[in-house]
Amino acid sequence: MSKLTDVPKRILIGRALRSEKLGETLLPKRIALPVFASDPLSSVAYAPGEVLLVLSVAGVSAYHFSPWIAVAVVVLMFTVVASYRQNVHAYPSGGGDYEVANTNLGPKAGLTVASALLVDYVLTVAVSISSGVENLGSAIPFVVEHKVLCAIGIIVLLTLMNLRGVKESGKLFAIPTYVFVAGVFIMIAWGAFKGIVLDESMRAPTADYEIKPEHEGLAGFALLFLLLRAFSSGCAALTGVEAISNGVPAFRKPKSRNAATTLLLMGALAVTMFCGIIGLAMATDVKMAEFPAKDLIANGVPVGPDYVQNPVISQVAAAVFGDGTFFFVLLAAATALVLFLAANTAYNGFPLLGSILAQDRYLPRQLHTRGDRLAFSNGIVLLAGAAILLVWVYGADSTKLIQLYIVGVFVSFTLSQTGMVRHWNRHLRTERDKAKRRHMIRSRAINTFGAFFTGLVLVVVLATKFTHGAWVALLGMVIFYGTMSAIRKHYDRVAEEIAAPEEPGDDSVRPSRVHAIVLVSKVHRPTLRAIAYAKAMRFDRLEAISISVDPAETKALQAEWERRGINVPLKILDSPYREITRPIIEYVKGLRRESPRDVVSVVIPEYVVGHWYEHVLHNQSALRLKGRLLFTPGVMVTSVPYQLASSEAAKQRARKRQDWNAPGSVRRGPVDRRPKEPSGKA
Repeated sequence: MSKLTDVPKRILIGRALRSEKLGETLLPKRIALPVFASDPLSSVAYAPGEVLLVLSVAGVSAYHFSPWIAVAVVVLMFTVVASYRQNVHAYPSGGGDYEVANTNLGPKAGLTVASALLVDYVLTVAVSISSGVENLGSAIPFVVEHKVLCAIGIIVLLTLMNLRGVKESGKLFAIPTYVFVAGVFIMIAWGAFKGIVLDESMRAPTADYEIKPEHEGLAGFALLFLLLRAFSSGCAALTGVEAISNGVPAFRKPKSRNAATTLLLMGALAVTMFCGIIGLAMATDVKMAEFPAKDLIANGVPVGPDYVQNPVISQVAAAVFGDGTFFFVLLAAATALVLFLAANTAYNGFPLLGSILAQDRYLPRQLHTRGDRLAFSNGIVLLAGAAILLVWVYGADSTKLIQLYIVGVFVSFTLSQTGMVRHWNRHLRTERDKAKRRHMIRSRAINTFGAFFTGLVLVVVLATKFTHGAWVALLGMVIFYGTMSAIRKHYDRVAEEIAAPEEPGDDSVRPSRVHAIVLVSKVHRPTLRAIAYAKAMRFDRLEAISISVDPAETKALQAEWERRGINVPLKILDSPYREITRPIIEYVKGLRRESPRDVVSVVIPEYVVGHWYEHVLHNQSALRLKGRLLFTPGVMVTSVPYQLASSEAAKQRARKRQDWNAPGSVRRGPVDRRPKEPSGKA
């Protein structure tokens, strides 16, 4: 890489880290919580609103069901958290749901889970960023006017932050996440104090509005379907729970215990904030509508298309703190920021899962390698590209995107917990220690309930969200599944084809003879060097080949060849259509037909240049010829480089890059001699 691109890369993502520094990038619990749990923690900014939006279809009278829906979400959250605590102890390698399903239910189930998670990670980025842009847009009109552009810009910024490495991005994300959590708890506590102790009346900005129900007087199955749809929307609060299970290797030791503790803490914080916001929304009389322009009524008339419907958390904060107060502004800013940063859950989960899938040959092997900063850079870039495409297609509209959401995560929940039940059954068949058996039976009971409950929710989600956009997520899963299956078949086919046989075969038998051909255009230094190299290799037969395009030039070449007395036979191949590549290919194939057990070695002199634009001017015929010869069996191609003067400039640039020190490196001292900083314990 030239210095022109190397310096900006170092500025953007930092100095490259040596492989042995990987241990220094591991996360303590205080950093792991905002890194892996920012998605479920931030979902309380929109999950309560989604519940009220669905209930508004039946009018304000349906709002009294929201506390019961919140209770159902809480039960589900603690079920999933308890189930995943078993996962992180049983499978600490970081495969998470994919490894559990693959090991216990088979490769097809594992691939289904992987497809679901990959889709869900992409949607996590798209939904979080779009929701954050909408929250920010209520205060800054420019953001609303250029919503897609702003969303894409934030995705690019997050991508650069994650390319710097998980630990550095975790430190950046910790502050706003903790500010958001603290702000929500202060709002809940202060709201409860004002309402219960001071007996003050708190009114949301929409408290005096009325809702025009789209379907009035719902009862029976229609009401049940509406409540189930509201519950499935509230389940958005559970997205991201699986990221901790997938990210166990990123924790400091003891990895499993730290991951389980972080998982429990995340669940407790998320359900408390979710229930608190739902309760305050009821107390402050918040009104939300799926189609506010026509369904929200103010002073007897619809609010119209110019009305901006603020999120539930914003309306509750205005009622509790007062619109425009310090705490209101602080919480609004922290909410918008943490929604942006919630995408970091996917930025840590997607590349790690991609690396595991690449190792299992379901994805390209490039996704398994770490970049300069020891992050899975290719996976990070792939995730960003997919999320940008989704944001662009859906216009960064979180209402549309959220309909695609949570299908994938409940597919992985259900299959993972079913796999864990089989895991415990397998171990119980061989375990004889009574204490360990009691522990396994208890874990199996938790996973069994988790599999049943999440499977039930998956059915509800598919039934209530399929026509609202969930089919797109299912289509994405099918595409991922088909693509990964095809990649695995390709890798398996190649591995089988190139496997070394036990008995000696044609590949290990020495060729009868080696017929060498040196390609000649003119008699110059590169040609003489290529001929000298070919002579030194002592081939069985050596000849020079030239293509006759211009008879005068060909005659001059033959005369020069004889004048210099080069003791290598020169053969001229006619090319009436002025082609260079085809005559050589046909000649080589003719040699192979005459002597199938011979190997033909084609020696090509090439220029080594120092500037990118010089590559356009040289070696084009050689590149085309090599590309064609690669498909010809029994033919070896050898390039003999000749360094032009400009290549010296390239060597000097490389030497300068090698000796270049980052600003401040002299003060810090050489990297390999600098003493390691004492590492704190989680």
